[in-house]
Amino acid sequence: MEENKKMTDAEALRRKAEMLFREKEINADTDTSQEPEIQKLMHELQVHQIELQMQNNELQIAYEKMEGALKRFTLLYDFAPIGHFTLDCNATIIELNFTAAEMLRERRISLLGSNFKIMICEQSKPVFNDFYKRVFSSNRTESCDIVICIDDATFLNAHIQGIVISEENQCLISMLDLAQLRQ
Repeated sequence: MEENKKMTDAEALRRKAEMLFREKEINADTDTSQEPEIQKLMHELQVHQIELQMQNNELQIAYEKMEGALKRFTLLYDFAPIGHFTLDCNATIIELNFTAAEMLRERRISLLGSNFKIMICEQSKPVFNDFYKRVFSSNRTESCDIVICIDDATFLNAHIQGIVISEENQCLISMLDLAQLRQ
């Protein structure tokens, strides 16, 4: 069925290009002194050029739509009011948004590649480890509450939820500051 759709799209493109070529040909002086074989090749080349121009226009429109969607997604992810992380199977931070970095009071770039587990207070590590095992074994959203050590005197009580992206073997984590949530 996909093959028929492609064929139909190609045929429709060809017909449209032929129409545009005929309109162009009517407005231009054509040299009829050329041999029929050369005229046929010239015709094919010109129609193909029009097809390529039309495909290029469609690609440009698709690219602009994709750029707009990417911009919207980036704004949504980076500036979401919830901390978002992407962790690998060892809990190494692959991606995080600005809110997550702000919650950890660190620059985003400096957190990339670091292990999320080293930020967790000792008493919460067993809870996190159990949570992380469940996330990777259950294929559903799991959650837990942990304490994160910001520095020697500052702690963040956090509620986290996670789910695995199976094809990439990565975990998506959302994190809420429980103190802010209570306020």
